[in-house]
Amino acid sequence: MRYLVTGAAGFIGFHVSQRLLDAGHEVTGIDNLNDYYEVSLKESRLQLLSQFPAFQFLRMDLADRAAIAGLFAGEPFDRVIHLGAQAGVRYSIDNPHAYADANLVGHLNILEGCRAQQCPHLIYASSSSVYGLNTAMPFKVSDSVDHPVSLYAATKKANELMSHTYSHLYGIPTTGLRFFTVYGPWGRPDMALFKFTKAIIDGSPIDVYNFGDMRRDFTYIDDIVEALLRVSDVIPEAKAGWSPEQGSAGESSAPYRVFNIGAGQPVMLTDFIQAIEDATGRKAERNLLPIQPGDVPATWAETEDLFTAIDYRPQVAVAEGVARFVDWYRQYYGV
Repeated sequence: MRYLVTGAAGFIGFHVSQRLLDAGHEVTGIDNLNDYYEVSLKESRLQLLSQFPAFQFLRMDLADRAAIAGLFAGEPFDRVIHLGAQAGVRYSIDNPHAYADANLVGHLNILEGCRAQQCPHLIYASSSSVYGLNTAMPFKVSDSVDHPVSLYAATKKANELMSHTYSHLYGIPTTGLRFFTVYGPWGRPDMALFKFTKAIIDGSPIDVYNFGDMRRDFTYIDDIVEALLRVSDVIPEAKAGWSPEQGSAGESSAPYRVFNIGAGQPVMLTDFIQAIEDATGRKAERNLLPIQPGDVPATWAETEDLFTAIDYRPQVAVAEGVARFVDWYRQYYGV
């Protein structure tokens, strides 16, 4: 099959592309290689992908309407996996326009491309951050997501609304995946696992927010990729008789679905740090701080509808996943 993967040089996009190429598929990857974090890491991921003859990379900005339209004017894609976006909750407070360009204009451009090709299935990245001020656990797709606490979260909720509109108007099957704290080898330097591992190995203190009273539904990258690729073959269909008053918020009378994609097992941040200490063989010096603006104290995914749809449950426990990351980090940076 022929896949388009946006954000192919990013953490999840790289792993998804690699898995598709290993399976013998053809992948066109796009990325703008922005400097939100070290570009050399993105280039290293692309070097690995470029070893596959079936991989084509195009440096392209999602907000470039003409470039995206030109991309979709060529040979049609069997699947579009839209993972490119401006990431980061805290960064959105200082750089809001970057999120409007990449996450709103960029998502619209992808939807328009899918409309032009009548794409068989668009799978796109949403986020657990859409749950915002919600405190009832676990987070369910049926919960209200109308009270985000960061612009990043608001753009991801907007992506879901935009996708539903295109599913309704043009019959394009779309599936949104609300990712919960993805971690693993080749991860992002702005994420806690990367920052904590680097600091602990360097002998520097780590900043622990909300005084350590944080829980996250950490989900290992291999489990994310397996679930995502299984979802890509579960093409949404319009649900007969569905209505907003009586139906699930994750479905529609249009060919539209939204799933939580997480481990379904929240872990205390202090236990996560302990796993890093065990993997590195070093103790962390902890700098305890209040919670940051835009952050939430806990996330926990209710995932039974996803597991039922794809017949798969996460396999990698946090201790094992963290150890794999630390092994990769030491090898990649020569530590």
